[in-house]
Amino acid sequence: MRKRGLALGLLALCLGFALGSLWVLDRWQQPATLPAGGYTLTVGAGESLASLSRRLEADGIIDSALLLDLYGRYTGLDGRIHRGEYRLSGAPTAAEILDQLVKGAVIEYQVTLPEGITLAQALAILAREEALDNVLEGPADPRLLALAPGRPSAEGLFLPETYRYRRGESDWALLQRAHAALEAALAEAWAERDPAVPLADPYEALVLASIVERETGVPEERGRIAGVFARRLQRGMRLQTDPTVIYGLGEAFDGNLRREHLKDDSNPWNTYRHDGLPPTPIALPGLAALRAALQPAEGTALYFVARGDGSHVFSDTLEAHQRAVREYQLRRRADYRSTPGPG
Repeated sequence: MRKRGLALGLLALCLGFALGSLWVLDRWQQPATLPAGGYTLTVGAGESLASLSRRLEADGIIDSALLLDLYGRYTGLDGRIHRGEYRLSGAPTAAEILDQLVKGAVIEYQVTLPEGITLAQALAILAREEALDNVLEGPADPRLLALAPGRPSAEGLFLPETYRYRRGESDWALLQRAHAALEAALAEAWAERDPAVPLADPYEALVLASIVERETGVPEERGRIAGVFARRLQRGMRLQTDPTVIYGLGEAFDGNLRREHLKDDSNPWNTYRHDGLPPTPIALPGLAALRAALQPAEGTALYFVARGDGSHVFSDTLEAHQRAVREYQLRRRADYRSTPGPG
C-alpha cells in the first residue's frame, strides 16, 4: 500500500508539473494584446529587461513580466537589448518582442534638407523635428565653425539630401553625417573636374556650385549657367549675380533688391562690387550643382536673363543681352531670377 501511495503521489506530481508546464507554455505563447494603432515602446539608456517587462505587463501588453524576464536571463538576451523607440504591431509573442529589442529594429524618422537652402534654414528645418534633439545654437555654433577652419562660416558644408535618424539623435549628429556626405561628393566631383575650370580648390568649387544652385530654375540649365560664370571668371569679369548680394544682406533683405544694395561695397558677397567669388558659399548645393560647377557646359554665352518662368535667355554679347533684358524685365514676374549684368 505504501508503495502504491508513493507511486500515485509521484504520478500526481508529474501530472501537476506537466499541467503547470503546459499552462506556462500557453501563457508564454500568448500573442501580445496591442491597441488597434500599435504600441510604442521606448527603451532608455541602460534600462533593464525587468523594467521593460513590468511596463509591458502594466500596460496590458503581455501576460507575465516574470516569464519574459526569466526567459531573457536564461538565454542571456537580457543584456543585448538596444535603446531606442520601437513600434510593436500585429500580434507578436513576448519572445518576438524581445527579439525585436535585441535586433535594434527601432523606429526610423526621416528629414529632407532641400537643395539651395541656407545653413540657417537647414537648422530651422531640423528644429521642427520633434524626435530630434536640438543641441546646436545657430549657424555660429562653435561645433559648426570648427568644420570650416579659417572660414567665416560653415555655410554650404552639408549635402542637401533626405536623412534617416532615430529618436534621441541630435541635429549635430545628423549634420555631421551631412558634412561627411558633402566632403565625399565634393572630392569625387573635384577628381572628375574639367581641368579648364578656373577654380583653385574644392572650396572654390563649392562656392560656385552654391551660386549655380541658387540661379538655376530649370535643372537642364545648370551646366549652361555654370559655363557663363566660368567664362566670366576666366575673363576677369565680375559675376554680378543677385543671390550673392541677397545672401550678404541677410535678415536685412526685405524681398526688394535695390540699386543701393548693388552699389554697397561693404557687403563682401556683393559680386557687383567685388571681383571673383564671394568669401563663402551662399547655400547648400546639391550633387547636380557640384558637377555642373566642375564640368560646365561648353559655349560662348557671357550673359543670361530670366524669362520669369524659371528658364533663361543666354546671350553672347552685351547688345543681345540688353535686348533680352528689355523684353523680359518689362513683364517681370514676382519670381523673377537674377542675372549677370555687363562686364
